Amino acid sequence: MIRDLATNDFFYLLFAARWTVALAVVSIIGGSLIGVVVMVLRVVPIPPAKWLAVAYIQTIQGTPLLGQLFIIFFGIGVLGYDVSPWIAATVAFSVYSGAFLGEIWRGSVQAVPKTQWEASASIGLSFLEQLRYVVIPQAVRFSIPPTIGFWVHLVKNTSLASIIGFIELTRAGQIINAATFRPMTVYLVIAVLYFCICFPLAKMSERLEGKLRVAR
Repeated sequence: MIRDLATNDFFYLLFAARWTVALAVVSIIGGSLIGVVVMVLRVVPIPPAKWLAVAYIQTIQGTPLLGQLFIIFFGIGVLGYDVSPWIAATVAFSVYSGAFLGEIWRGSVQAVPKTQWEASASIGLSFLEQLRYVVIPQAVRFSIPPTIGFWVHLVKNTSLASIIGFIELTRAGQIINAATFRPMTVYLVIAVLYFCICFPLAKMSERLEGKLRVAR
């Protein structure tokens, strides 16, 4: 039976938005950890490490995120293990994020002038010490805009988790719309909530860029 929109429906969307934020935050953390490893493998002077990182990046970037969600959620279930939508979504988004963040950070590291590498090597720093003390502090300046831009992209992509039954903002909207048949109102509210989540990230990027530009 179709019913009218109620105040509780808007609170339900706000509650679901918390899970969108939680999924994004956990995926960013997991993806960042993977991304650091991928970035290091991409820049170390060891060919097999580079090949492994490139294979991972090409596989993840060359396949749809929705397919990766299905493989993790349904594929592991076929092996006899029950996977909750939350676990499947966080693993899929972390693996997805790691490929893109690793490549973003690899580009930022390689954007640091070679003279910085040479100067740090001349004072006896090891490769990892060069990265830690000389290269990465400079690469951070280059990486902020694309990194936060990807985070915004990831927040919006969390809507795909609704396909496997994870009740985040988009899935909550689908449930409410099925009961009220008010798609314009429901999805307009959803769009506003996504904007409220993403806009502060964009402003944070601008502020960080400004601070680092002044510190340069």
